[in-house]
Amino acid sequence: MTQLALVIDLNVCVGCHACVTSCKEWNTSGSAGPLADVNPYDSNPTGTFFNRVQTFEVGRYPDTQTVHFPKSCLHCEDPPCVPVCPTGASYKRAEDGIVLVDYDKCIGCKYCAWACPYGVRELDEERQVMTKCTLCVDRVSDTSLPEAERKPACVLACPTNARLFGDIHDPDSIVSQAIRDNAGYALMPEWGTHPANHYLPRRKTERRIHADELTRADNPLKVDGLLPKPPPTDPSLDDVMSW
Repeated sequence: MTQLALVIDLNVCVGCHACVTSCKEWNTSGSAGPLADVNPYDSNPTGTFFNRVQTFEVGRYPDTQTVHFPKSCLHCEDPPCVPVCPTGASYKRAEDGIVLVDYDKCIGCKYCAWACPYGVRELDEERQVMTKCTLCVDRVSDTSLPEAERKPACVLACPTNARLFGDIHDPDSIVSQAIRDNAGYALMPEWGTHPANHYLPRRKTERRIHADELTRADNPLKVDGLLPKPPPTDPSLDDVMSW
């Protein structure tokens, strides 16, 4: 069975939020929208987003790093949000494994949000329905688009190619190869939900600092006594300047 998913490379994500804005732009005007923006220009704005980027520091000073962690629906192979839905609004498509919400059936009870261990479902405050990432299903299944553009908006927008899209059940797909070659991992596997989305871990870069990089060998200030000095008979700065 096909299982479409995202693979996110944490090593190259720069936290630019291009994925967030492109997702919002595409989906608010597509089959999933409109997505609410409540008080967007006030001091406490809020709204509905399918994708968010969390940024935090790791390590201990002075050896610290900034990690940008994009998170959206993981399209689990055994999604806990589906069986708890009392109306059947949450469902998983058999043809591609994408987990979706039928807004006509959703009553906004938030059962799916409570069941999701990843906290990626949001209530649209204006429509009072639960929303989540759809992997831009209306885009990836649109045969009128060139094949290269049948990808989620976030994947096309990422300037560093930190986001990959494909079938993780196909061993020859770009996502399967990335997971296999870079020790990709699923988020919180102990919950037994079998997330389809995977992450590629940050890779440590060895620090190679040479002695001549710590102190410039050609710095004239370090060569004591060889600095050019004017003769004592030359006028000083005070003699030629009027302060």
